[in-house]
Order: sequence, then C-alpha cells, then structure tokens
Amino acid sequence: MNPLPMAPAAPATGMAPVAPTLPMIPTRESLPELTPEQIAALSEEVRALAAQRNATILAHNYQVPEVQDVADYVGDSLGLSRCAAAGEVEVIAFCGVHFMAETASILCPEKTVLIPDLDAGCSLAASIDAEQLAVWRAEYPDGVVVMYVNTTAEVKALTDYCCTSANAVDVVRHIYETHGEDTEILFGPDMWLGAFVEKELGRRMHVWDGECHVHAGIRPSDIEATRAAHPGADFLIHPECGCSTSVMEYVAAGDISGEGVHMLSTGGMLRYAEQLERVAGGISSGVERMAAGDVDGTAGGSHERPGNGRSEIGRREAVVATETGMLYPLEMAAPHVNFIPANPRAECVYMKMITLPKLRDALRDMQYEVRVPPDIAERARIPIDRMVALG
Repeated sequence: MNPLPMAPAAPATGMAPVAPTLPMIPTRESLPELTPEQIAALSEEVRALAAQRNATILAHNYQVPEVQDVADYVGDSLGLSRCAAAGEVEVIAFCGVHFMAETASILCPEKTVLIPDLDAGCSLAASIDAEQLAVWRAEYPDGVVVMYVNTTAEVKALTDYCCTSANAVDVVRHIYETHGEDTEILFGPDMWLGAFVEKELGRRMHVWDGECHVHAGIRPSDIEATRAAHPGADFLIHPECGCSTSVMEYVAAGDISGEGVHMLSTGGMLRYAEQLERVAGGISSGVERMAAGDVDGTAGGSHERPGNGRSEIGRREAVVATETGMLYPLEMAAPHVNFIPANPRAECVYMKMITLPKLRDALRDMQYEVRVPPDIAERARIPIDRMVALG
C-alpha cells in the first residue's frame, strides 16, 4: 500500500462544513404486536428458509429482540463487517440499515446480500454525500480522509480509511504514526465521534458536522437527571451521543466524578457488561480481574475497558446512553445487572423497520437485494479493508 501524502499542519478551522438538510425521519410503522406463538412460528420458518437458501442472518445490536434471537450473529458494525467477509454461505440476510448491507456487498461481491426493508436508511449516512466529500477533499488535497463506516458506498469510495466507534481512535492514531504527526485529517461525518477522537488524542482535525439523530438526542440533561436518580450506577456512553463531549468536559473539570463513567462502542458495552455480570453474579475471578483492571485476560486498560474496578464491585445498575435496542443484548449478557436507558425515547426508527415477517419474506422471495456497482465497490473496499485490518 503506497503511503498517503503528508501535509503541513493546518491552522484551526473556523466554521465546520455544513451537512445537507436531512430527510424527515419517518414515524415508526404501527404494526400489530406479535404474540409469543407467532414469534416462535415465524422464527422456525425463518431458520428453515435460511437453511434452504444457504444463508446467514446478521443482525445489529439495535434490532428488535425477536430478530436478534433468530440471527446467526449479532454485533456492532465492525463485528458484522468481519462476519460478512467470513463463511461459505451464498446469501447474507442483513438485519440492519442500508449502508451496512452495502458494506457486506462490497466485502462479499460473490454473495447475494438481502435487506428486509430497502427503506431502512440512516440519518448519519445521509449527512454527507459523495459530491460534498469531493468538494471537501479538494479544499485539503494532501489531507487523509477518515469516514465513519456509517456512510454510503459512494462516500467510502472517496475515503482513505473507514472506522467504527470501536476503533476510531486507533485508526487516527495509526495515521499520525505512519503518515506523520503533521498530517491533516478530514474526519466525518459524525461530529460527536470526531470530538471524542480529538479529546482522546489531544489533536485537532477537520471534522464534518453530521450526527445521528438518535444519539444526538441524548443530551447532558438526560445524563444529569438519570445520574441523580441512580447515583451508584455505572454510565456507559456511546461516543456518538450529543452528551459525550459534555460529560468528558465535566469529568475533566471535576464537576462530576469520572468513577464509573465509560465511553464505549456498542461492542465495548457488551464486553463491559459481561465483566460486570461476573461481579454482580458474585464470581470471584471476575471481581479479581476487574479489580486488576483486566477485562479480557490481558492486564492494562483503554477507553474500551473498565477502570480500576473498585467501584464496580457489588454494583447492580448501569445507565446506557445509546439506542435503546442495545439494552436487550446487554440484559442477555448480564442478567444480574439492571440496565437503564439514559433516554428511553432514543429509538432508531430505521433499525426498527426490520421485522420477522419482513425477514421471512426476504428469504422466501429472495427480494430486496443490495448490490454495489463494481467500480464503486472496488474503491470502497480499500478503506474498509484498512478498518478491518486495524481491528
């Protein structure tokens, strides 16, 4: 891989690039609630169709519980990308939003990728398009473009590195280490994740001003109110949240205690919950490992890990600042912990468009295929491969 060109340090930017006017967020469909019997029957039908089609079912952590339960793999964007690239199946039924299915198609052009609802979009992905990115790149021709994976295939095709919330800090750090400390970085489209990366690395970047409408709606006031109601709880905060930079500033200023406050990707939240369950469930080895700051078998810590562990011992509550669908996998991983949404209205309508009947129909009729044109896919795969390689 040829090194990307280096650029001299740029002065601090003024006004951030302006994101386009987003389409109106649709209201959630008023669908009849499925009974347990209907869920069981549909789940059996879906599994039978998946076997018949030689298909794997991938589901994001924000999907409804019954879709998560029927999936072969449930995870975050990075985990889903890795899973899509593996396996010998012929069909991928992607229960997520459209850009995720596009990523699977880019990584697996020989496979048929289906999404149960073609209208399952993403407000964050809609906050930047390829034309806008091309104009932005032209302003900084020697810059390195890092785009959150929550973008369209056309945007990825103009990107140098993709990242997820789990590895954004590592990706940007890698660029500075390999391309030079003076490298200009154009980071987008999520401004809150960009601000988080800047604070973690102590460096300024050029940051697009897009946002996820769900995470942006979780405000500092939500954290303050929930913290007051649950003073002993851990706080697990996704870096996309509108409250994330404020909370970091409060902690740095000493206005609130940093004890038990953790900035985590959805995958990081799940790993944290698994370790918290060891403590809540009274497993001594879990207590000892968390007290040592070791959550995955190797000593040490990072922004994806708990702190020194003393405050975690005996806790039974954790406030979660992300899309509410994440509560279900957390509860499955840690049944002894009470997970509380920072904002119970933080629900992604697009994610909730995917239902068991729609998944059944997609597999039965082999409908709603997502396929990226070869020329775009070839260019878009480069930043995705870099993201996956960096972990």
